[in-house]
Amino acid sequence: MTIFSDFGLSGPVIRSINNMGFEEATPIQEQAIPIGLRGLDLIGQAHTGTGKTAAFGITMVEFLEVELEYVQAVVLTPTRELAIQVAEELNKIGQFKGIRALPVYGGQEITRQIRALKNRPQIIVATPGRLMDHMRRKTVRLNRVRMVVLDEADEMLNMGFVEDIETILTGMPEERQTLLFSATIPSDILNLAKRFMKQPEIIRIEGKQVTVAAIEQSYLEVEERQKFDVFCRLLDIQSPDRSIVFGRTKRRVDELFEALTKRGYSVEAIHGDLAQSKRDQVMRRFKEGAVELLVATDVAARGLDISDVTHIYNFDIPQDPESYVHRIGRTGRAGKAGVAVSLVTPREIYQLRVIEKMTGKKINRRPVPTLKEAIEGQQRLAMEKLLQVVENGSAGNYKDLAISLLEENEAEDLLAAALKMLTKEPDRTPVTLTEERPLRRKQVKYSSGKRGYGRNESFSKGSGRTGGYSTARAKKKSFAERPYQTACRNAVK
Repeated sequence: MTIFSDFGLSGPVIRSINNMGFEEATPIQEQAIPIGLRGLDLIGQAHTGTGKTAAFGITMVEFLEVELEYVQAVVLTPTRELAIQVAEELNKIGQFKGIRALPVYGGQEITRQIRALKNRPQIIVATPGRLMDHMRRKTVRLNRVRMVVLDEADEMLNMGFVEDIETILTGMPEERQTLLFSATIPSDILNLAKRFMKQPEIIRIEGKQVTVAAIEQSYLEVEERQKFDVFCRLLDIQSPDRSIVFGRTKRRVDELFEALTKRGYSVEAIHGDLAQSKRDQVMRRFKEGAVELLVATDVAARGLDISDVTHIYNFDIPQDPESYVHRIGRTGRAGKAGVAVSLVTPREIYQLRVIEKMTGKKINRRPVPTLKEAIEGQQRLAMEKLLQVVENGSAGNYKDLAISLLEENEAEDLLAAALKMLTKEPDRTPVTLTEERPLRRKQVKYSSGKRGYGRNESFSKGSGRTGGYSTARAKKKSFAERPYQTACRNAVK
């Protein structure tokens, strides 16, 4: 066990960490903070929920100087939600030292951000596109940046930000510290590192560790037209306290929201077409527990850091294994148990096998729930609610009424009636969902013979900013380290 005082941090930073309730370092923090404090470049394989924000945030706040009122550090994130969350945490870490972070992202009036920039924050947390806008307007200057962090780098590359990232990094001094964090480390990430990083240390979490052991993973094989009714039965059986439901498209998310609302579920939806004010409202309601289900696309959910999510439902199986890892990583956090269930059509079973190979974990098949099981699930929930009221003693004002009822009725009859009133009967209101085409096997053409680097990669002088790669090929390359297309092709041989 490593505690934060072991890192030799300054008093104000230790005070902030204690104030935030941190007690001991997570594995990524334990490895990344000492490397960062030595001023070295770093590639860290870590997904959302592992404590990576504090891993680079503690280093950043310790490293920066409060007296220098210009942008000393930049954090690039794929989404505005993540930019906001990272900035909030950095401000908490920097509160007693006086280090300030400002989130800069699309969807917010740029004039408002320009006014905020006049307060001279030491850290900018930005989405690539909006930071490029400020660079063109010369409202943000990067010529004195001392540290840059690429957070969820694989997601930024998947979203097509590679050219923006290259332009941004080129506009910074070469003598800077660069930290890169990513749930996966494909060859594109390593190629970017080769060009813009200086002999980085690599912290690698193997595939089996990426999907948290506390997550119970399973799937149901079901035809597309039967998905929704089966899903509703599953919800009635499991009765999740707080869950995220993933759909493949914005249309799917909208239709799921409408269908679940019609059947009486407590639900909100989020996707890329929502206005920022509406997105903020939806996320606030979900975080506060005002709704139990959040239906989302992959893009809209990227970077969301929500505690106490008990269940993840893949109504549609994701396009690639990396997205699966990102999805289910939103439950089972901080050692808590989590549940991830995927609805898979028969033609998509091959994709499930690819995911299993990447994560190194078998996903168990569960039987399709029946209507009878759904009713029994709601009956159990009603009984739990009743017992909870008894245990917390909140029914005291009703005891006289209960005694009066017992004088004229049997206890079993009264209890059965109470349970019936509390039990939500399965709603079979007709709904319409547009059928999604199942994922198809991809025929991949390679323009070059390059593959992802093996686990024995290291850096040596020769290229990039001041260094390059020296690759020692492992005897057998980890499946998780190959590009997805290679994985898919091998899975169907």
